[in-house]
Amino acid sequence: MAEGVVVARGVQVELGGHPILWDVDLTAGSGEIVAVVGENGAGKSTLLRCLAGLQSPAGGEIDVLDGPPVDEARFWREVALVGDEPAWYPGLSTREHLELMHAVHRDGRLTVDEALAVFSLERRADLHPLSLSTGQRQRLSLAMALLRPSRLLLLDEPERGLDTEFRGRLAAILRDYATLGGTVVMATHDLALADAAEAHLITLESKA
Repeated sequence: MAEGVVVARGVQVELGGHPILWDVDLTAGSGEIVAVVGENGAGKSTLLRCLAGLQSPAGGEIDVLDGPPVDEARFWREVALVGDEPAWYPGLSTREHLELMHAVHRDGRLTVDEALAVFSLERRADLHPLSLSTGQRQRLSLAMALLRPSRLLLLDEPERGLDTEFRGRLAAILRDYATLGGTVVMATHDLALADAAEAHLITLESKA
């Protein structure tokens, strides 16, 4: 397959005999941001799951970081995924969730204090995540992903729950990640976010 951090060719996914994705191509190289856009039901999240090795396509080829994506530790050492809200650890504060991530993944891109500052969570550091608003929990999910070292970010609707101001800040954070050589593939409904992040657009058409 062609060179790239992420290369997908002719990806096909069917659910119950109904096509969700059909002959989808996507390439993302080092330092590039790709935004997958389209209507609800077009298969954006399904494509992200395929790239993350969480769903096997019915056809086509996918290569991520020089091999097929697999749901294994060696794959996740270089890939960070923000999708559905994670299950938060009982009894651990916002800061402690970040400290745990930092302890597991050494040589992170950010310190815990930097992550709290970048994602505007300093005043919520001692609260449990379930005490936070939806947008604050989304910022915490993003902070946990950006804090750890990675070569590839897979983001499913990263704008979920974020206000307009922070969406602009998120675009800058993603540009910085790409400038340092990282690759971002995000499924999004927010064309303004994609534009501010200087992302290359891949548009999926609904098969309904």
